Amino acid sequence: MSDFSRRLIAWQAIHGRHNLPWQVSDPYRVWLSEIMLQQTQVTTVIPYYQQFLGHFPDVASLAAASPDDVLARWSGLGYYSRARNLHKAAKMVMERFNGQFPRTPTLLAELPGVGPSTAAAIAAFSFGEQAAILDGNVKRVLARWAGINGYPGTKVIERELWQLATNLLPDHGIERYTQSLMDLGATICTPKKPACMACPVQADCIARQQGRQAELPTPKPRKVSPERQTVLMMVEKSGKILLERRPPSGIWGGLWSLPEASSTLEASQACQQRFGLNVEFDNAEEDFVHVFTHFRLTITPLPGSVISQTALAHEDHLGWFSQAEALQLGLPTPIRKLIASRRG
Repeated sequence: MSDFSRRLIAWQAIHGRHNLPWQVSDPYRVWLSEIMLQQTQVTTVIPYYQQFLGHFPDVASLAAASPDDVLARWSGLGYYSRARNLHKAAKMVMERFNGQFPRTPTLLAELPGVGPSTAAAIAAFSFGEQAAILDGNVKRVLARWAGINGYPGTKVIERELWQLATNLLPDHGIERYTQSLMDLGATICTPKKPACMACPVQADCIARQQGRQAELPTPKPRKVSPERQTVLMMVEKSGKILLERRPPSGIWGGLWSLPEASSTLEASQACQQRFGLNVEFDNAEEDFVHVFTHFRLTITPLPGSVISQTALAHEDHLGWFSQAEALQLGLPTPIRKLIASRRG
């Protein structure tokens, strides 16, 4: 066993996190937590995780659920492709693996939404498999400790980090070791102001020796976020609001949302052409910005009331909902806030 892994295992036993709700050997719960923790902080995930388990306590119940129900329980957590992949993966576990999660990282990585690091974490925690993880926190820990230059998102640097992570694996205690890497990155070797004096591997950490903690890992080259604009039409009729289910892929894929228009001037024409509705719109409300990973979206809320109706198509992707009904659906966060702020 490497001295690095030995020190981390000993540190985690005393100083690591031991009361997280997913620290069990149940592969369903481990898998669920690993998916939710992708790009989301632990403190944010915990209430969603507990609520989700309350509705879907096992993989069979999740696989049997409707996509709408899954998205509704995920609503607010963001990155909704995770929820869609979660549902697909549950069905695959039931249909291909007879309701049992596969034990090896190779097979686990075949599940939708499960990459190599997530597969390794599930295999290690659930089945004690000797597998290396390499999520964002671990990349930071290893890049600093080994003094690896270069942005970890590039293939060359990522391969170097994978090799290092594999070489450092202990010959026993994989569960605690894996947890120690996660704990170290989350609580000690943080992106800003790392607590180096509390780190179990500070003595031979190259970043600390050279005073380069703020430089490593090498940050991603910055790009200017594109700006986009949209008008969200809040069309009401008899106390209900018109919602449209978005296409299954893309931004907010599969969620219910307010219909969009390219501008306030084109909103009335859009309602006539798409929904057979004559709508009298009020003045637009104040714009606000919603930030996605790759762009910033300026949203203009535009309230309006139906004054006549020619032929609203009866389509599965359209529906009129009361405020209470709408808030039970899978909605993007800004849409949920807009609807919740309306007078019931």
